[in-house]
Amino acid sequence: MIEIVKPALEHLPSYKAALERGWSPDNVRLMEATREQLAAIEKDPVAFLADLDDPQGKGGAISLPDGKKVPRLPGFRRWIWDGEASGSIGFRWQKGTSELPPHVLGHIGYAVVPWKRRRGYATEALRLMLDEARAVGLAHVEITAKPGNPASHKVILANGGKLVERFFEDAAYGGAESLRFRIEL
Repeated sequence: MIEIVKPALEHLPSYKAALERGWSPDNVRLMEATREQLAAIEKDPVAFLADLDDPQGKGGAISLPDGKKVPRLPGFRRWIWDGEASGSIGFRWQKGTSELPPHVLGHIGYAVVPWKRRRGYATEALRLMLDEARAVGLAHVEITAKPGNPASHKVILANGGKLVERFFEDAAYGGAESLRFRIEL
């Protein structure tokens, strides 16, 4: 059984073990993000967990991959769980609108540990996260994926996503071509 759980101390050893095996919860910053998370867990596990859950957007500014600082949006991360950490899924939004600032690629992002891919984990985690998006009153969510990532396309389409555009990502993310999907809620 797959569920999405709020990050908590009881789940942290399993999550940390996944990071130590070389998995990254960040599809853009990859191992840099893994190293940062391991260091944050080592420094202060409680603060690390608190930083993953900010539905009011009260935390400090966020650093984009190019180093630019931008205000934090309301958002939170959940861990994909099947008895152990199997991945991570995050959700962010702007209060009162389904629109996002130009520097934000999408409402939802996810990453499954390599040893559990192709088992439906991301599809189920996204389905569960859509309930969270409905709960904050969004009309739709947008999710982006690279053209060469058919596994992610399949996950999004299985959850009712429709391709709405091909675009080039903000320069902060390298300006690469990407696909934007929309899921009506």
